[in-house]
Amino acid sequence: MNEANTFPYRQIRARYGDETITVYQAYKPQIATYAAREGRFPDTWSRSRMTWVKPSFLWMMYRSGWATKKLQEHVLALEITRAGFDEALAGACLSHYDTSVYPDRDTWGRRLHRTTVRIQWDPERDLHLRPLEHRSLQLGLAGRATRDYADAWLVGVTDVTDLAHEIQGLVRSRDLAAASALLPAERPYELSDELAATIGATPRQSPSA
Repeated sequence: MNEANTFPYRQIRARYGDETITVYQAYKPQIATYAAREGRFPDTWSRSRMTWVKPSFLWMMYRSGWATKKLQEHVLALEITRAGFDEALAGACLSHYDTSVYPDRDTWGRRLHRTTVRIQWDPERDLHLRPLEHRSLQLGLAGRATRDYADAWLVGVTDVTDLAHEIQGLVRSRDLAAASALLPAERPYELSDELAATIGATPRQSPSA
């Protein structure tokens, strides 16, 4: 299947419900085990540095090497409030200057220095972790946003490492249909036009006449 032309160039696709959205991060065993057991990050988890969350399961698999890279041996599915997620998006700035989003470099620079939330649009991945043409959101949180993420927005934590390894095994055995069936169900995340413009998402297409 050619996914390259299936999705808008920049679009958030995620597993979400009415109140929450799932994002992914990879951690060393000590942090992941505690977080999955207690439903929160340990006090030793740094709330003062930037942390990146990813709504795309396959992008997380790419980043962590199917949960095999050092200090990324466990992948967590973290359920956070949509209110918190939307708040972060509304205050975000793209990590790099983009003429399609900002009228000039000075405008981008001023926003960059006013906010502690960063947006990156990186190539989405297929089951072989190859880059696709459309982009996936990476959300960087620092300062107050990091603290809110850990202590206010987070409502559930699940260790999905075994699922990652099971899907990887199916990919290696070339059973892509079975691997696809196990992927978390991600769908387009609805954004207002204003919010889409803020984060540089591809505008919604108007219905044809």
